[in-house]
Amino acid sequence: METIEQISATEISEKEREYLSKKLEKGTESSILNYPELTFFGKIKPDENYTEQEAARKAGAKLYNELKDANISAVNLINRCNSPLLKAFLEGLLLASYSFDKYLKEKETFALTEVFVVGDEVSDRDTEDLLNLVRAVFTARDLVNEPNSFLNAPQLSKELEKLSERAGFSLEVFHKQKIEALKMGGLLAVNKGSIDPPTFNILEWKPENAVNKKPIVLVGKGIVFDTGGLSLKPTANSMDYMKTDMAGAAVIATTIYALALNKVPLHVVGLVAATDNRPDGNAYVPGDIITMFDGTTVEVLNTDAEGRLTLADALTYAKKYDPQLVIDYATLTGAADIVAGPHAAVVMGNTSENIEKLKKAGFETYERLIEVPLWDEYAKPLKSKIADMNNLGTREGQSTIAGKFLEHFTSYNWIHIDSAGTPFLKEADAYRPAGGTGFGTRLLYQFLKSML
Repeated sequence: METIEQISATEISEKEREYLSKKLEKGTESSILNYPELTFFGKIKPDENYTEQEAARKAGAKLYNELKDANISAVNLINRCNSPLLKAFLEGLLLASYSFDKYLKEKETFALTEVFVVGDEVSDRDTEDLLNLVRAVFTARDLVNEPNSFLNAPQLSKELEKLSERAGFSLEVFHKQKIEALKMGGLLAVNKGSIDPPTFNILEWKPENAVNKKPIVLVGKGIVFDTGGLSLKPTANSMDYMKTDMAGAAVIATTIYALALNKVPLHVVGLVAATDNRPDGNAYVPGDIITMFDGTTVEVLNTDAEGRLTLADALTYAKKYDPQLVIDYATLTGAADIVAGPHAAVVMGNTSENIEKLKKAGFETYERLIEVPLWDEYAKPLKSKIADMNNLGTREGQSTIAGKFLEHFTSYNWIHIDSAGTPFLKEADAYRPAGGTGFGTRLLYQFLKSML
């Protein structure tokens, strides 16, 4: 932003100048004054660990926290030095304003009601696009934060229906009878232990002015709760966070939501196979052999390797669209969390050009990606003596082995994103709150807009 030296003496009083100087000397990323007409002056502190855009987002988040502490609900942002970082600063400010208090008796009382932006770098259209994208991220956070006591598979479909009505994209929901008729064996096997039926959701944004002749298909993992099935997860720091296992579904649904709200001229389809994974008496068990939607037989070695089974049926279904590109997004393996933690997702696929563009979007949004190879050696552990393949492989290289399992069901340009460590934080981090982060929505939105 700007320093105190760039502000003429006639614009602020000596008292204000003294206050701002002290704040800026301490390297404070933001400084605020509470006067009848509130104006923010500040600077973005350079940091070798962040891009300039990310530093601006963090500065915006810090301003929000200062406004909240001071109970100031309106702010003017005046960009006198024509910084190109104003939009990123505003993004951080808005993203930091999220809260999830649906189940709290004492609700959050503070709200940022007005942000007045002065600067040619952000147009009215830019502002509207940003607001809609932030709405989409907040929706993704809400979906991840919702407990399974509310958000089972049928309810997820209802929530997607609400989004389709608000934004204008279409939604078709297959219920259990249709899923059985289609013989989606992966989804049906995982659902066997649940008292709630599965759903298969088809979201489609197809504007008349779409620039792509073939659709881009987004596939999201929709496991609304994952106990591990009979291969039961431990509770602490594992099963207790498994309401987040549908974060992939939340990301692809809210990406399409943002595209539709902003009327982005791209034809995009979203596919979500939704169920929970529970150890009921009729649940599928290790040793079972199931037949997938494409006819492949799979030996089940671990019922906690369930996400790849539901994703595989959706990836097979994607073939009917003759897609330009398919991207699946999933909280798939603990191995990806070990590789990247909460700071990035793991990416792999068969289209290097698109992966490079996606990684670029990751740095621009700071929802970064670490690429791993899909070498053929990683498919060998998936061989089975009694079926076409097994669903587990080995512990070593598990994130890539899971990718090789999914690759078997693809026949098109395809990217797999394993975002196991990013959808939920125990502690807030700048504009990412404790709880659901919405990580991935901004990434995919930025990537898809770059294709125009």
